[in-house]
Amino acid sequence: MTCLEPDLKILEGGDLTEIGEKGVNLSGGQKSRIALARALYSDKEIYILDDPISVLDMDVGMKIMKNCILGLLKDKTVILATHAIQYLQYSDKIIYMKEGEIKWLVIMKK
Repeated sequence: MTCLEPDLKILEGGDLTEIGEKGVNLSGGQKSRIALARALYSDKEIYILDDPISVLDMDVGMKIMKNCILGLLKDKTVILATHAIQYLQYSDKIIYMKEGEIKWLVIMKK
């Protein structure tokens, strides 16, 4: 779901690989996908996601949007902070903020 399978295959210990200072260093995209996988595993009712797809390429970002955010989390409340305007079409509400202030709110019709 978070497109980690190829990464896990190349890590010597798979999902048990030590990460960080004494272990393997990960890219920004890998870190983002691991954080999202951990969040999904927690199975909460509300998710606040701070631009989890910003460091991913377009194809992986779209897969994560469709499989995770619109798929696994479809019955959950998801607050997605993002600069990626291509995903706005999937939103119920859009809040545009600038310099810490709400500039406008759009409620999408579905």
